[in-house]
Amino acid sequence: MFPLIIINRKKLIDNIENVLKMSRENNIPYITFVVKAFSGNEEILSIINSTSLKSIGDSRIENLKKFQSLPIEKMLLRIPMLSEVRDVIKYADISLNSELPVIEALNAEAKAQNKIHDILIMFDLGDLREGLYYKSDYLPFIKKVLSLQNINIKGIGTNLTCYGGLIPDEIILNRLVQIKNKIENGFSIKLDIISGGNSSSVTLFNQNIIPKEINHLRLGESILFGKETSYSKEIKGLNHDVFLFQAEIIECKTKPSFPDGTITINSFGEVPQIEDKGMITRLILAIGKQDVILENLVPIDENLSILGGSSDHLILESKNNKYKVGNIVTFKINYPALVHLMNSNYVKKDFQ
Repeated sequence: MFPLIIINRKKLIDNIENVLKMSRENNIPYITFVVKAFSGNEEILSIINSTSLKSIGDSRIENLKKFQSLPIEKMLLRIPMLSEVRDVIKYADISLNSELPVIEALNAEAKAQNKIHDILIMFDLGDLREGLYYKSDYLPFIKKVLSLQNINIKGIGTNLTCYGGLIPDEIILNRLVQIKNKIENGFSIKLDIISGGNSSSVTLFNQNIIPKEINHLRLGESILFGKETSYSKEIKGLNHDVFLFQAEIIECKTKPSFPDGTITINSFGEVPQIEDKGMITRLILAIGKQDVILENLVPIDENLSILGGSSDHLILESKNNKYKVGNIVTFKINYPALVHLMNSNYVKKDFQ
């Protein structure tokens, strides 16, 4: 049945182990594998159990709830909502936090569940997503959190590149190290985890510029696609084709390339920008914008190119005549496409 996303188990396992090895070689012993792209699909459990992973992370507590059978750490990556505090304590071993009211609520719930809950306090080093701003007076915040009996500050962390596109470098990461030193010296405590970001920090591997205090990264795309995310470059020694996507042709006809009449906005409120190429062979596939951003698909056959589409249709131009109705077209995908396709109930998932 189609549409279908194919996940190569062996290549994914190889990437996991190789990234863990690369991280250790760069003096980062602690890696959390970010699994949010799988949308809680429980097929990932057997893959993780086949590796030496010690930690997984997801942005949604609903997904971590499905992974309770895994005998490894489960980290909630998105700072918690007040409305989900009970489930955070129940299903997450550790969570990322930046708001005192939420941490206080976590403390109360942890007490009710007779648990000590670990947290990473997030610091914004300039990318301007979540976290206490690094130039702010954050020590009073830390003091209040340290007074909470059922909360343990396991460490501190930051997120880079995802919103503001801030590239990690020695200067940026040393801001986190300075925060670490200020907290440890100010309160006579030891922070176990200094989390230096995500797959964008992998670009610093093998350059001897990652501060030695950074001992943890939260990695998704570098494992899944074998790419660092600062410059979107492929990492040597990793698989870059763990995922393939397939969709079925439902129409194959020779038609004009340009609409015949007055053009207005399309179904997504956009004015189509369509090139007049004369008569062309057009393929319609049974996949659409409801399932994926079409521009994030790349046909493996170089004779095919994406023209556009609508909610439920993808339209391709074919420069040869080998395709017919019922044929399957295979695509390479990127990380955003994986996230969308795995979240679509209309796309079949095949772990091979």
